[in-house]
Amino acid sequence: MITLYGVYRSRASRPLWLLAELGLPFTHIPVIQGYRLADPKAADAPLNTTSASYLTVNPQGQIPAYTEDGPTPSENLVLTESLAITLHIARCHGGALGPQTNAEAAMMEQWSLFAATSIETPALQILYIIGDGGDKTAEGQASIAVNAEKLRRPLARLAAHLASHDWLVGDRFTAADINTAEVVRYAQSHPSLLGEFPSVKTWLERCQSRPAFQTMWAARSAEPA
Repeated sequence: MITLYGVYRSRASRPLWLLAELGLPFTHIPVIQGYRLADPKAADAPLNTTSASYLTVNPQGQIPAYTEDGPTPSENLVLTESLAITLHIARCHGGALGPQTNAEAAMMEQWSLFAATSIETPALQILYIIGDGGDKTAEGQASIAVNAEKLRRPLARLAAHLASHDWLVGDRFTAADINTAEVVRYAQSHPSLLGEFPSVKTWLERCQSRPAFQTMWAARSAEPA
């Protein structure tokens, strides 16, 4: 039995998208971030990252978390990092969405870690500023410009690969595209940045046009913001 803890409005969107792609049976426990309890729309959340019962799953108090029953209790698996969760699902249950060779496994890990280390932090900074209605102050605009500049080099690398490939690994859609697309998505809040990298913009639109992404996104949109 697979259990995934976390709401759609979190990094749980990555494994939730993959699980939708695969149609894999699982139990979803919508644990909300503890800091969001101050919002009246979320104040009645029955389970959050500070709940004692959840802290027994992930003592760090973060989402997502993933558990999978093993053949024996000592072989039960607990994972608490979204990229590791998605890569594990792909490797063990993903079929064509998972690696078919050791080299593909390495490439999926590379692109996932590339997204997390080179793109995620500045892209999130842009999202936080623009997503709050737009910081029109000189300081806010300067921060957007600084973080956009930090993104240009990794986006150029991604664009160079996608100029001659539709997908990141194996010329087919895989978990590497999910992990990377869900990070690059944060930069979509910038009004023009992705337009500087047409192959990245086209690839992201291709990823997001998939029915499983649309299913995940509809569920995310239905959650309190």
